[in-house]
Amino acid sequence: MALARREVVGRYRGSFMGILWSFIHPVFMLAVYTFVFSVIFRARWGGGSEGREEFALVLFAGLLVFNVFSECVTQAPGLILSNVNYVKKVVFPLEILPGVTLVSALFHCGISFVVWLVADVLLFGVPPVTVLLFPLVLLPLCLFVMGLSWLLASLGVYVRDLAQFIGLATSVLMFLTPIFYPATALPEAYRAFLFLNPLTPVIEQARDVLCWGKGLDGAEYALTLCASALFAWAGFAWFQKTRKGFADVL
Repeated sequence: MALARREVVGRYRGSFMGILWSFIHPVFMLAVYTFVFSVIFRARWGGGSEGREEFALVLFAGLLVFNVFSECVTQAPGLILSNVNYVKKVVFPLEILPGVTLVSALFHCGISFVVWLVADVLLFGVPPVTVLLFPLVLLPLCLFVMGLSWLLASLGVYVRDLAQFIGLATSVLMFLTPIFYPATALPEAYRAFLFLNPLTPVIEQARDVLCWGKGLDGAEYALTLCASALFAWAGFAWFQKTRKGFADVL
């Protein structure tokens, strides 16, 4: 937790606004995305009202999930490279570095969630009780992100171009994930490919519990959780197997 605290505080050290940027950034980006997609492109969500306020909250729910993924994955390839001094220390558990980034990302997600909650109360009144399930929705995401971060952190030591590729891939993935549009907006022939994206079920579940007042589908959630846990185990095993060569490469 000390490393995670240092990660969060260090990000805003020296800035005039300090940690307030954690509030300002998501609100600003939400306003930009809402204007572009709901005003210029006139995007709408099926099953809901036509108001821009609802569009903003539904969009924000998707961004809560994606931003956790993006913050962790874009930093993962450089985790070992930026902490070379820890590689030389045999007693330091390198495997916790992706966890530090994840805790920092969850901290920012928590602040953004408070922003979402306040906006929902002001615009629509008391939110559905299913919002309490949101931490459960994030659990499979956290496992998947940890597995992917271990994998990328290891590969980043040996393939220095990986960080550039991941930055590009994450930007593309944002538009291939149903954040700015509902999954039902795609023709049915292509919808199955959208659900091959591991972020899609998590974002759909987040919107169900936050916006639509629906509970979690037990079977779908269990499948997502098991698949994420298996992927996390595989990523950790790969990291432990390849870490022996870090000192030689660095």
